[in-house]
Amino acid sequence: MTSTALPTTDELRARARACLRNIGAEVAEGEDFPARTPITGEPLFGLRAAGETDVEEALTAARAAFLTWRTTPAPRRGDLVRRLGELLREHRSDLADLVTVEAGKIRSEALGEVQEMIDICDFAVGLSRQLYGRTIASERPGHRLAETWHPLGVVGVVSAFNFPVAVWSWNTAVALVCGDTVVWKPSELTPLTALACHRLLARAAEETGAPRDVHRLLLGDRAVGERLVDDPRVALVSATGSTRMGREVGPRVAARLGRSLLELGGNNAAIVAPSADLDLAVQGIVFAAAGTAGQRCTTLRRLIVHRDIADSLAERLTTVYGKLPVGDPFDATTLVGPLVTTGALDRMQHALTRVRADGGELLAGGNRRLAEAAPAAAYTEPALVRVDEQTDVVREETFAPILYVLGYDTLDEAIALHNDVPQGLSSSIFTRDQREAEVFLSAAGSDCGIANVNIGTSGAEIGGAFGGEKDTGGGRESGSDAWKSYMRSATNTVNYSGELTLAQGVSFL
Repeated sequence: MTSTALPTTDELRARARACLRNIGAEVAEGEDFPARTPITGEPLFGLRAAGETDVEEALTAARAAFLTWRTTPAPRRGDLVRRLGELLREHRSDLADLVTVEAGKIRSEALGEVQEMIDICDFAVGLSRQLYGRTIASERPGHRLAETWHPLGVVGVVSAFNFPVAVWSWNTAVALVCGDTVVWKPSELTPLTALACHRLLARAAEETGAPRDVHRLLLGDRAVGERLVDDPRVALVSATGSTRMGREVGPRVAARLGRSLLELGGNNAAIVAPSADLDLAVQGIVFAAAGTAGQRCTTLRRLIVHRDIADSLAERLTTVYGKLPVGDPFDATTLVGPLVTTGALDRMQHALTRVRADGGELLAGGNRRLAEAAPAAAYTEPALVRVDEQTDVVREETFAPILYVLGYDTLDEAIALHNDVPQGLSSSIFTRDQREAEVFLSAAGSDCGIANVNIGTSGAEIGGAFGGEKDTGGGRESGSDAWKSYMRSATNTVNYSGELTLAQGVSFL
């Protein structure tokens, strides 16, 4: 199914301007790079990029603001984030519109992304009163040993197009209550959502009396991000993107002995056991594989199915895939919007060519849609491919809606297939066998940072730490104790005994 009618670029441009105006964001137009929309594939208007002077001024200002912000009581820092959450609620529809215009997400997913921002603000406000250290038993009489946590410094956030606002908020809301300041370099593909978020946070700072430079925004290309990576004033670089990007960022930050938090590629898999509830599994599989047009880092890319049910499940999925509505993401009936660029479509088609050459069978999808209506856009049917083995192309992450279906005989074989990829972000098993579920969640099971039972690989909640292992980078954002990445710990010894007793019974004088 295809929604053939698309809004015009002029209509989308007017919609974006209206949203920015409602939020109060000012757009510095220029000729440096374009804001564009994947809905038509065409530019909206030109923007000015940050230059060397802008980057230097932003880093200097953020560092100066940190010196004040770090001594502001954490619950007062929480007031800023609370006000941001209130403003996000007020402008939820405008922000969601901008996400759809710039990232191509369908309306419900765009609204869901903004809701994640609101939720992380609520989480961070509570966290502002729970930055707990520990009291530790001392071996010396009359001494107290304790752990305390302190603000880290300037946090550089480099975000990707596919979650243009949520990932920024995961980092920023938590960093701010931890006492850090933030400099944000968003994707060049989603600058308008960044301008909107920055304005709302600036307004929250004005209304709560926070330093105006607790947050700075830098629009631009790779060179801007490299400045954040290399500058010693940036205590932590939190970067979301490809594994290739992470391999460049990590060593450069480490070379100056800085910290990095990397959220990189995922090649996520779900195992479907013989006992699985197939109605439930089909729902979870299709959303995880085709949602956001396959452009989530947690998108389901490999389906490992027990051979006793592989044919029947593949048949059910083929039927569903043939009915997925592709088209205008503002249309309430659409489930699959556009890929972000035609380059992404080219990479998808190249992967399908490779997997066919390896003997894979295309069961459904894979065709381009709306090429005549929007030749500069990249609409495609999600592809379902049956493969006999995990070839090189299957082990790679193609950032597009391709789902490879493999078979297995034993759970050990399924877990081995599951783990036999370089990436380690998200994973899932569909089963009603408790033993299988527990093995999958155990140390001998999934090697990913996220492991689910009877739910797909996408749809993580903000209350749990988000991140992965291996080529996914090892970073953790959002909930649980991920806040510790944004702070530094100190071990304190207090001697109230009146005598100096050295540790381990050392006698010195």
